[in-house]
Amino acid sequence: MTTLKVGMISFAHGHAFSYFNSLQQLPDVQVVGIADDSKSRVADITERHGIPYYADYKQLLAQDVDAIVICSENVHHAKLVIDAARAKKHVLCEKPLGVSVEEMQQMIDVCKENGVQLMTAFPCRYLAAVISAKEAIDRGDIGEIVAIKGTNHGGNPGGWFVDPSLSGGGALLDHTVHVMDLMNWVLQSPVKEVYAYAATLFTEGLAVDDAGMLHVKFDNGVFAVLDTSWSRPKSFPTWGDVTMEIVGTKGVISVDGLAQKNDLFSDATGKGVYSFWGDDMDFYMIQDFVNALVQGKPVPITGEDGLKAAQVAIAGYESNKLGQPVVL
Repeated sequence: MTTLKVGMISFAHGHAFSYFNSLQQLPDVQVVGIADDSKSRVADITERHGIPYYADYKQLLAQDVDAIVICSENVHHAKLVIDAARAKKHVLCEKPLGVSVEEMQQMIDVCKENGVQLMTAFPCRYLAAVISAKEAIDRGDIGEIVAIKGTNHGGNPGGWFVDPSLSGGGALLDHTVHVMDLMNWVLQSPVKEVYAYAATLFTEGLAVDDAGMLHVKFDNGVFAVLDTSWSRPKSFPTWGDVTMEIVGTKGVISVDGLAQKNDLFSDATGKGVYSFWGDDMDFYMIQDFVNALVQGKPVPITGEDGLKAAQVAIAGYESNKLGQPVVL
């Protein structure tokens, strides 16, 4: 395979625009079609780049396409991934992989049955601070890991994210999976117990939670806490954070994944302005996905990785409902 022909299904999630720009930078990739039920959402891209538009994603799947990138509303991930796999297309699916353990397992199984690869979009693995921390841990710099404290704070994204019939959950689901995947990647140990709290604290009348706290026990004895929220106001200079405090028997590593930035405080704008100058994690993730398929190698972040992260958030909702820990 010299040129990878890629199609994109749905730009409902804003990450799709970044992924598209990343695909455009790769010489061995051709974006051959975009499907979206809202033509106006992608009209600028399709017209400017001369890319065929499909109102029905099944028409795109019928084309000569090697791989599909899916950035739909969360509840549609399963159907789109399964249909793409049955059409013999490799898939990169936006996080969270799904909204139930059962549907995520089906997505994984159908991809395997049809001989295609499924990758979960976890670009935070490509942050420079995260990579350096992983290397230090693997070298044994801080000894055995004892505990991890993580955060993923952001602003309320609005739109379909706050409609539970489309999102499947609020901040606990949306902001657990990124840092949970990093914890899973670092520890390489399954989660055995989840205790969580979720509530609507920052936006009155919201139909989903906008704040959550997860307490997690891993099979290897490590415990972790993860603070997830849509707590950032519109005036906040940055959309959020991705942090971890990793405590070991010989030291501590502090990870601030988005610290490569400048903060500008200007009377002209009336608020702080966030300017990120670090590496483009979305580009490196897309590049890794493409390289794996072109070279016939396994994708670096699998569907199983997506399931492991999302099932913790799903268990968190169950724990919040019961008011007690949930065993996985």
